[in-house]
Amino acid sequence: MTDPYNPNPQYGPDLGKQDSGAQPQYGQPAYGQPSDPYAQQPGHGQPQYGQPQPQYGQPQPQYGQPADPYGQPQPAYGAAPYGAMPQGYNPADPEAPYGRDMYGVPFSDKQKLMAGLLEIFLGSFGVGRFYLGYTGLGIAQIAVVWLTCGIGAIWPLIDGIMMLTGKVPDAQGRPLRD
Repeated sequence: MTDPYNPNPQYGPDLGKQDSGAQPQYGQPAYGQPSDPYAQQPGHGQPQYGQPQPQYGQPQPQYGQPADPYGQPQPAYGAAPYGAMPQGYNPADPEAPYGRDMYGVPFSDKQKLMAGLLEIFLGSFGVGRFYLGYTGLGIAQIAVVWLTCGIGAIWPLIDGIMMLTGKVPDAQGRPLRD
């Protein structure tokens, strides 16, 4: 019977018997086994094929320091480099240049704050809805506010608050960005 806790079980007719009469201790390799079981595996002290090896005389990066092969000066911590794009701009994703929300839907190029404030202060002229691309609703807001002699101005006020909370998407159905 083999010991399930022994990392180096011995198999064969002389199970557990050795010529010297000494039993191997727990964690000790049996006779003929390599002393370091990881020594034969690649990646443990031995170079692998295809990985660049350091050349003699070239400076090596210190531990924890990023390697900069071109010697470019790095910007100070917190400073935006020259020509930095706006927050969330991702040129690698042309469908979502302003990022994506938590469900993967791309953000609009319109902002919540701008749409909400335009709708609250200039909603009687439908400016918030025109900003988001809803031309028909903008005209309808103008008609309701002016035909009701200002009583219909509650609609643009509530609409502006909903835009500020992010409940109203733009005309393409994309959520407004912060």
